[in-house]
Amino acid sequence: MASGWARDGAVQDQIEDSVRDELAAARARMPSGIGLEECEECGETIPLARRKALAGARTCVACQSVREKQPRFSAINRRGSKDSQLR
Repeated sequence: MASGWARDGAVQDQIEDSVRDELAAARARMPSGIGLEECEECGETIPLARRKALAGARTCVACQSVREKQPRFSAINRRGSKDSQLR
């Protein structure tokens, strides 16, 4: 099928790039290293089981739930221009 200047498979490449970027961003947001004994948001003690299960835990379950409900937006807008669709 004719698609202008884009080569065959360009749309699939764009989808794969978007997924790859989001996975990298999600991995970067995951906690790692030594966690805290007290939640950095509310000061409550983080249970030992949570600290063992999630290396680098810095928040209690309640505060983390609130954080996850807040909307996150990607910094990359692949649909912003015609040029971005051709990459």
